[in-house]
Amino acid sequence: MMITKINSTIVKPFLFIACPLKNLCVSRSAPEKISLELAIIVPIIKKVNLMGVTIERAIESIIGIVGERYSEIVPLESALGRVSGETVGAQIALPTFNNSAMDGYGLRGEFLDYEVVGKVLAGDAHTVALQEGEALRITTGARVPESVERIIPQENVRRDGERIVIEKPVKIGANIRYMGEDIRHGEKVIERGEKITAAHIGLLASQGITHLKVYRRPRVSIFAGGSELKLHFETIEEAQVYNSNTPYLIARSQELGAKTTFVGRAEDSVASLKSLITSALDADLIVTSGGVSVGEADFTKEAFGELGFEPLFTKVAIKPGKPTTFGRIGRTLVLNLPGNPLASALNFEIFGKLLIRKLGGYKEAYQNVMMVPMAENFIQKKAVDSVIPGFYDGNTFAPAEKYAPGMVNVLPHCNGIIIVSSETKVIQKGQSVKFIPIRWDFGSETFVDLKS
Repeated sequence: MMITKINSTIVKPFLFIACPLKNLCVSRSAPEKISLELAIIVPIIKKVNLMGVTIERAIESIIGIVGERYSEIVPLESALGRVSGETVGAQIALPTFNNSAMDGYGLRGEFLDYEVVGKVLAGDAHTVALQEGEALRITTGARVPESVERIIPQENVRRDGERIVIEKPVKIGANIRYMGEDIRHGEKVIERGEKITAAHIGLLASQGITHLKVYRRPRVSIFAGGSELKLHFETIEEAQVYNSNTPYLIARSQELGAKTTFVGRAEDSVASLKSLITSALDADLIVTSGGVSVGEADFTKEAFGELGFEPLFTKVAIKPGKPTTFGRIGRTLVLNLPGNPLASALNFEIFGKLLIRKLGGYKEAYQNVMMVPMAENFIQKKAVDSVIPGFYDGNTFAPAEKYAPGMVNVLPHCNGIIIVSSETKVIQKGQSVKFIPIRWDFGSETFVDLKS
């Protein structure tokens, strides 16, 4: 077959075309004759673009576009699960004074028996000055006088009137909780970007903190298009299905800490979609599912385009989920997911979760991985990176027995995924893979390669 050389009119859309075979280039300003090798390289470039951006490039696009985050002050009692908007240092050293770790006797000196000359209870402000060979009765939590060198548990002594006999001695400093050994004054008790847990609440309360600056929850608006979709409380007719994507995306966004709004279901028309999109533009993020692949009734792209949607990527080189699209309309970010339930959910785990964590102010916004052994041999059958749902039982990761983009009954039986690189052809049983948990948070401050 004869291939004719490309003329300058065909090259016109390209400012620069490089040929690795001949180091040959063509520019608008200086069109040259093009070799056969260059004629072949142009369609290859177009094919690569059609494959979509890499996962890494998609993540980079998301991280690069998320800008200013807003904070608010909330009572400590309402801070659970929020993300701290400030770093807080300890104002009070804990313990605030040297105190007894148990009920017993405070001793001065090292003898076989001691005279008991006083008593200090928890909450007492007074102190007792001991001389060599003297002891005092002390209870758990009571302030330890400076003259006390050690505290011996009451079961280690035998009391005889006002004297005690040591039956099992203890070392100097034993059973004394020293001031600041738990928390030093000025030590960080929570950092900006940390998710506030029950443990943080207790720690902050120990400092007498009543209010805390937190990042505002990301506002996520979710809707689904498609006349064939019905909400779960509606009656379905022949050729119609219940909408499972939207309830899942709402619930998962809430699990991740977002404040969600369901803006409705659009009919298959540009006007209907534009109306829903417009009503959601006060959100930080709009998430849709369906209408992003090639199809006569897919109006999502057209509707977003008419409202000024600026795409950052329109395809990702991943299966399932190639048609995943991300961009913005003004300050509102937009994530368009595939319509197939499993494809939508898996790509939300990779991209939607990252968006919510970044918008929510998480210090560890990136996804982290756990290196775990594979339970069985796995053969990569895709030419692009593949997302494999499965279950990690604490020993090995086993892919789900059956999974396909359109399935719903997969993720309830999975606790994570792996992403198998297109360059990986076989994973042997026992070989380490990068497990991405979806049942619990495991974040990173920096980018982590997610692919096995």
